[in-house]
Amino acid sequence: MNKVFQKRFDELEAQIAQVEASKSIQEGGVFGNEYVDDDLLLSWIVKVKNLLSKVCGEESQHFKQFEKSEDIDYSTNYNIFKSLKAVFFAAKEDFEGGYLLSVKTLVQAEVFDSELEQAEELLRGGYYTAAAVIAGVVLETALRELCDREGIPHGKLDKMNADLAKAGVYNKLVQKQITALSDIRNSAAHGKSSEFTQQDVINMIRDVFQFLANHLAS
Repeated sequence: MNKVFQKRFDELEAQIAQVEASKSIQEGGVFGNEYVDDDLLLSWIVKVKNLLSKVCGEESQHFKQFEKSEDIDYSTNYNIFKSLKAVFFAAKEDFEGGYLLSVKTLVQAEVFDSELEQAEELLRGGYYTAAAVIAGVVLETALRELCDREGIPHGKLDKMNADLAKAGVYNKLVQKQITALSDIRNSAAHGKSSEFTQQDVINMIRDVFQFLANHLAS
């Protein structure tokens, strides 16, 4: 489970109490008389939408329903807040249960698959140096995505690899494997084909596929 997103869900859940505490009774309302502070509510809404867009994706039912609940007509802002809370807690429950797969993740998985298939095609054509470069780009992009999930700054591949291992995203054995794959990529990128074999590239593509399946599938 992503620690950064979990922390943000917890923070925004705690802020619900602040919005609730601002509730007041206003006489003469046509559609009810309970209201909360507009500024507190707006601040909470903006932050929740930002979180849902990252965790669920803007095409998800969670995000769409949250936006729909914002635009309820003929209601007080407190009634709107109650509807928004229901959507927020549904998203939080699904996130914590591991049931969310963002549109971004789905699209990215398709791109990765396409690029690795391209690498395999180049390999079959005898262009194993080019295949190694493409597989290396996929690997580095995957590390960047994992860094985003963990709130780790981007950097050179070796630095991101070390930081992810230190954060417990994967173990030292995986870290060493990524270092070896990176070495093949670097040799290929510099035209040093004598430093690796075609079989090394075959294994590299296989290992990158496996790494994606193990660490970017959700």
